[in-house]
This record gives sequence, structure tokens and C-alpha cells, in this order.
Amino acid sequence: MAETSSNNGGTDQVLVEETASVRTFILNRPKQLNALSFQMFLDDYYGTQISRLLELFHASEGDSNVKMIILKGNGRAFCAGGDVTAVVHNVRHGNWKLGADYFREEFTLNYVMATYSKPQVSILNGIVMGGGLGASVHGRFRVATEKSVCAMPETALGLFPDVGASYFYSRLPGFFGEYAGLTGARLDGAEMLACGLATHFVPSERLPFLEQALAKVNTSDPDVISAIISRFSNIPKLKAESPYHKMKIIDRCFSRRTIEEIISSLENEALNKKDDWISSTIQSLKKASPTSLKISLRSIREGRLQGVGSCLIREYRMVCHVLRAEFSKDFFEGCRAILIDKDRNPKWEPSRLELIRDDDVDHYFCKIDDEDWEDLKLPPRSNLPPYAVAKL
Repeated sequence: MAETSSNNGGTDQVLVEETASVRTFILNRPKQLNALSFQMFLDDYYGTQISRLLELFHASEGDSNVKMIILKGNGRAFCAGGDVTAVVHNVRHGNWKLGADYFREEFTLNYVMATYSKPQVSILNGIVMGGGLGASVHGRFRVATEKSVCAMPETALGLFPDVGASYFYSRLPGFFGEYAGLTGARLDGAEMLACGLATHFVPSERLPFLEQALAKVNTSDPDVISAIISRFSNIPKLKAESPYHKMKIIDRCFSRRTIEEIISSLENEALNKKDDWISSTIQSLKKASPTSLKISLRSIREGRLQGVGSCLIREYRMVCHVLRAEFSKDFFEGCRAILIDKDRNPKWEPSRLELIRDDDVDHYFCKIDDEDWEDLKLPPRSNLPPYAVAKL
């Protein structure tokens, strides 16, 4: 049975459907493409949409009757990410710690999902951007469709792939994670399945039948759940122009040590053969915030050697530095140019890669010099399933 109204008479931003053993949580901001809200109405009991999800996940984990969670979105998006426009507005009219509180709560949700003791099935039937990946990829099962489109476009916004992306992007095949994270490349459902961001591909017309079958589940056994999803799944064909066909070039170029070397390597490839994909990849990198590119590459590289908790703690430090804007205000400029004024012409500062020193990059990975600040404190977790333990 779905809950459809909040305490103040407004529409719930997370709807809940219940069967005997399954809880379905539905992100319900369709006009905002289910972007994770920074703040609901001030008198709303649930606070943010993220805090509501945390509350629901904790309650379901403590309920022995609940065996599985389904997470999906209402409308044409699963989740278009965090509501960063609201974050920027609040930071500009208050202080950076308001934004830090949002990211602390979001990263905590990511960690709870990554270490959840019951299987989470995310139905990714539509747009999956930024924080939408954080709300799904950390879970056990991710179902893509022909309508799926996913990306981490943060470098174009002056941010970096966060929500644990330095963990899950660094574990994609070869150096595909560096490619996707630095360029903000959009991937379709077939590509999500091929690279591992999705575990299954189900045509959208079969989703109602899949959800009916999952609603009858009375077990947390991932093998049983996977078998049910597989009954409705198929293996889609990659489109001819898919970047996944470019893995040899991606591995040659995106394995380089620095952003400058990555771009130089791609430019050398372009000299040897005319390829529109290479040209557009170079263009994407040159349009992105130079600071974002530098810190994003280092973040993904460090993520290769860290568990999901360590990645989220480091990313929280990084995002606090971004919000404080001591070295660069690119996040605020990127949001202005892409999301607010929409002139798509950000003025990055520093404007060129060579103006950013290694010491400047190091700064983003250090603790914040503020006596009231503290590192991200992740909740203690116990009785974890093997797939969650592996992430740690």
C-alpha cells in the first residue's frame, strides 16, 4: 500500500509500497527528474528526501519480515542526481557547512546501501545521473532498460564524480571508469550492462511483470532473486558507435598518469586516424573544469586501492574543499553556467591545467582546517553479506 501524503498535506517525495516481504521505495519528484532534494518544506517532518530514504532503509533492515528492497523512480527518470542548484543557493545565502550537511547525509545513505544486509533491486528505467548512480550502484542488483541513460557529469559542473564513484568507477573494466568519470560520457542501458554498472537488462515492457514476480519474493537469497530477474532479462547488442568498442584506445590513453598526458595521447590518436569519437572526447575534456579534472583523476586512482567507506570519507573531504572555494570557485561557476543561467559558457579559474600545481591538488585531499569540522563518520555496520564485505 502506497503512502501518498506528507504531514503538511504535500505530496511525499518518497512513496512506499509494501507486500509481506518486500518494500518498494519510489522517488517521487517527477517534475525535477527525481533529483534528491536538498530541503523539503521547513515544517515537513521528514526533512530531506535523503533523510527519508535513510529512515526507510534502517527501518526495513531492522524488520525481520522484510527480505528485499526495490528502489525506482516515478516518471521518466530514476534519479537525475542531487539537487545541486539548491545546494549552491543555500551555500551562497548561508555558509558552506549547509552544503556539507547535505553531502554528509547523501554519502551516509550511499554507505548504508553499500553495506546493506538485504538485497536492493534498483529499477533504472530512465535517467540516472550523479547521485542517482550513488543511490543504485552500491546496491546488489541494478536493472537497466532500453530507456536508461546514465552519466557522472560533475567535471562539467566544477565538481568531481562523488557518491562513492571513486570506488565503483575505479572497478570498471580497464580504464573505462577514468574515461566515464573525466568526460561525463552518457551510457545507455546496453553499455551499463557491458561495463558492470547494471547487473541485468530488462526491456521496459517487461518491467511490470518483473515487479509482480519480485513482489512475491520471500527470501533474501541473492541467487534466487537474480534468477527471477534473469527470467525477464536479455543481453542487448551494443550500438555500433558505442565507446565500449573503443576499449583499446581508452586503455591506452586513460591509463596515463596525468590529465595532460591523457589529452596528449588522445591527440596523437587523432593524428593517426580520423575518428569523431576521439575528437568529441578531447572536446569534452577541454570544456571541463581543469581543477575538476585534476582532482577527479587522482580520486579515481586512489579509489582503486580503497574500500567504499574510505572512498566516501575522502570524497567528503574533497567536497568540503569544493564548497569552501578557497582555491577555486568552479563549482559555483559551473552550476551558474549549466544549470542556472544555462549559457553553457563557464569561466573556469584557474583556466588552464598548467596553472594547477600538485600542491593545489593535494589540498583537496587534506582535512579541513576548521575547529568545528570533522571527517565523515560512517555508521557501524554488522552481520554484512559477503558482497558488502568485499566492498569494504
